[in-house]
Amino acid sequence: MPFPSRLNPFARLDRGREVFAWGMYDLANQSFQLLIKTLLFSLYVQEVVGATPTQGKSLWTAMSASSMLLVALLSPMMGAIADRYAWRREMLMISGAIGAVLTALLAVVGPGDVALAFAVYVLAALSCGLGENFLGSFLPEISTQKNIGYVSAVGWTMSYVGALLLLVITAIYSIAFNNKDPGDFRPMFVFSGLWFLGGMLPAFLWLRERTPPAGGAAGSIVLGALKQMVTSAKEARRYRQLARFFVTFFMYNLGTLAVFNFLSIIGDGMGFSLGDMLLFALVVAVAAGLTSALTARLQDKVGHKRTILAFLAFWVAAMLGMAGCQYFKAPAWSFWIISGVIGLALGGLGTASRAMVGAFTPAHRSAEFFGVWGMVNQTSGILGVVAFGAVSVAIKPADLGQVVAILMLACFFAVGFVLMLGVDQEAGLRTAREAEAEKGIADVPGEGTGS
Repeated sequence: MPFPSRLNPFARLDRGREVFAWGMYDLANQSFQLLIKTLLFSLYVQEVVGATPTQGKSLWTAMSASSMLLVALLSPMMGAIADRYAWRREMLMISGAIGAVLTALLAVVGPGDVALAFAVYVLAALSCGLGENFLGSFLPEISTQKNIGYVSAVGWTMSYVGALLLLVITAIYSIAFNNKDPGDFRPMFVFSGLWFLGGMLPAFLWLRERTPPAGGAAGSIVLGALKQMVTSAKEARRYRQLARFFVTFFMYNLGTLAVFNFLSIIGDGMGFSLGDMLLFALVVAVAAGLTSALTARLQDKVGHKRTILAFLAFWVAAMLGMAGCQYFKAPAWSFWIISGVIGLALGGLGTASRAMVGAFTPAHRSAEFFGVWGMVNQTSGILGVVAFGAVSVAIKPADLGQVVAILMLACFFAVGFVLMLGVDQEAGLRTAREAEAEKGIADVPGEGTGS
């Protein structure tokens, strides 16, 4: 019996199988983003690798910042190479495979293995970060301007489906089998790598690259990419709305990545057990998944800009609420309300931001521009992570330091809201379509993904 088309999110798309494969990579990547970066490995470094929890927290800050710095430095260059030679698919698969293997290898890191933990994690995070850029660069190709928000949100929703499955599996492993101590997490690192590798298979089988190379294959790869980047810099005025959005994204992403990297440590500071933290993350993932699915239906109708503004307001409210609850020692139930608000904010802002970049990006420059997005993403992440870590450690007592750091994140989101008001969505869309027309690239539903 065929699956009812009205319940199948891919039925309306001409390239539904490719969108599914694209979304499956998003789902697979959650094993690193959620289990490694957000929940398990951060606590493992703090409690097991470091000699003391304070040393471990400082080590985790350095590891997170270093990996994001490498992604920031390499993203534009790798994106320009991928566009110039039409290597986006190959580079997506290679970076994903390397990231999956290194994720599994985190299991060999033991107590006191500071250098090993640093090296393996940073390289794994670098591979995963570059892979996210290459994945995003397919968005303008597998969608049209009429459904780019829908396609982006479908992929984002699939990532939260993956997050829910991973949280359930982690809860069974840690609670049902009594593996609650951070020292017991190592088998889950191996599982995370295998999950990532298996989830990549649909993209390997079905995702295709149709946009021709942006430049000739002759000459030095690096030199050709550098020339393309110089050309892009000269054209910055043409893509001023995209540049303006990158500045806005930089500001509010200072807060987003700090929350990702310190969520488990924030929870630990609130006195959460591992079970509490998994339930907290589960509430966030459910709310985020439902919001992503709702955003898929509404974003293309109400516009990317309005969607981003709405979810930035949720982020400000969530951070103010979290700071207030911690400062006033609010009852436990209040934190579950906050987790739902964080999920709403998280589920909508990520997909809307990616859709905005895709909408403002001509198809033949997608890997390069998504590489710039990756650079902005990671650079803001570095500053956000370092700022949060520094403030939370410097201000005493520790509880007050964490409250002040969370209030700082609320300010980042508020400034992003104000800057977003100055982005002209229609002008950005028009520039991207004009650039595609010059290259003879048409946004035709029958040749894309459907309307």
